[in-house]
Amino acid sequence: MKIIPLSEGSFTVDRSKKFVPFDQQTDDLQQRAKGSLLVEVQPFVVITSRDVLLFDTGLGFETGGVSQLHRNLNDAGINVSDVTKVLLSHLHKDHSGGVSLEGDTGNPRRVSFPGATYYLQKQELEYAMQKGFPSYIIDDFEPLQAASNVVLLDGNGTIDDYIRYELTGAHCPYHQVFWVAEDNSTIFFGGDVAPQLQQMKSRFIAKYDYDGKRCMELRKQWWMEGEKGKWTFLFYHDIKTPTFSF
Repeated sequence: MKIIPLSEGSFTVDRSKKFVPFDQQTDDLQQRAKGSLLVEVQPFVVITSRDVLLFDTGLGFETGGVSQLHRNLNDAGINVSDVTKVLLSHLHKDHSGGVSLEGDTGNPRRVSFPGATYYLQKQELEYAMQKGFPSYIIDDFEPLQAASNVVLLDGNGTIDDYIRYELTGAHCPYHQVFWVAEDNSTIFFGGDVAPQLQQMKSRFIAKYDYDGKRCMELRKQWWMEGEKGKWTFLFYHDIKTPTFSF
């Protein structure tokens, strides 16, 4: 399996939940609003013998009328039409911004990967539609409700016998994680329950998590299982250390 990180860069986020680009070489975090957090954003592509898998879809920013996610894919040598499955951990704005694109003049927004199948927890979509702004930007993922290429999952299960998903909650009520197993290798994507390497190695409890203690417990469990099973971890919010393999 081939792993391709698709870094979108670093941002600061304050209580407004607005993501403001941050250059770690030149910008000063102390000059941002009080309480601002530094957040790195990084979707992933995993190429298997059967699929081109996209894990989460970034912020959905556009430059020159082209989405950053599509641009990053093209830069990695992957055509948008090559993506066969979009695996969504949850629908917070920094994970679902690239789910859809603005429609042409007079037309509604459309899913950004029409040739792929989107996989999402049914309850997460329902919760996000109800909860809305500021954590969720409904316009970004509303097209999923009517799209024919969306599979709404319910709890735990498998996709095509080699992708396993599990409803974890913890970061938000209906967050899910994924394992991809092929050729005696296992890749694990923990979304925002396991977002950074350093959090896997510490007893860190974040106030912004729905259940921070549960997040910490799951990270400890997965780290032990990953060491035993020789997993490769994908870290969505860690562009310095995007992956780690035992």
